[in-house]
Amino acid sequence: MSARDGILGRLRAITMPDTPERPDVRSWFGAHGHQEDAAQRAARLRTALEAVKTEVHDVTHANWTAVLMEIATRKGLRHLLIGSDTPHGDELATKVADKLQIVRYDQPVDVWQDQLFNDIDASLTLARSAVAETGSLILWPGPSEPRLMSLVPSLHFVLLDVNTIHADFHSAMVNEGWAKGMPTNALLICGPSKTADIQQTLAYGAHGPRELVVLLRWSSGVTT
Repeated sequence: MSARDGILGRLRAITMPDTPERPDVRSWFGAHGHQEDAAQRAARLRTALEAVKTEVHDVTHANWTAVLMEIATRKGLRHLLIGSDTPHGDELATKVADKLQIVRYDQPVDVWQDQLFNDIDASLTLARSAVAETGSLILWPGPSEPRLMSLVPSLHFVLLDVNTIHADFHSAMVNEGWAKGMPTNALLICGPSKTADIQQTLAYGAHGPRELVVLLRWSSGVTT
């Protein structure tokens, strides 16, 4: 018997253990998760976001464009990037003030990358949902709102509907059916872009937006 045959024989003789039973993750989260309403989830999310220098504003369906415009004016923004074809982008475009120019992401980046990287002050995207436990905004980039919209401009506005906030990441994945299909880039954003040097000095905007502004949209009236 050759050495090779001997090695293969010993390998084949090994008894493989039974596949261990998979943990019941759903039951664990059901027993240990937070039992709270939408307002409580929103409060937890706000606390986590504001702890990392995110600006959070309560808005409604009626006033969110006005609040965004007030913030844009206060910060001296000149160009705001919106998606190529989105209901919230279209709504904002009809109400924008003369001092703020709306730019649509409606052409390949190679055609206008100089303008995108040099002239665009801010962008607006819609969050698919959020996770209260980690203070994470979930973005689902696609053709209408590509990933670069949340990476390139110095200020990123995110419109988030309160009723889409999940207690934890497991709830988000299960309730939204992530196993059935995901985009190439699913983004979890937990605050403005930041990094630190060897002396642990934080610097904002190194790898993405320097400012993150969340418009927390309530269905009926503002609740805090």
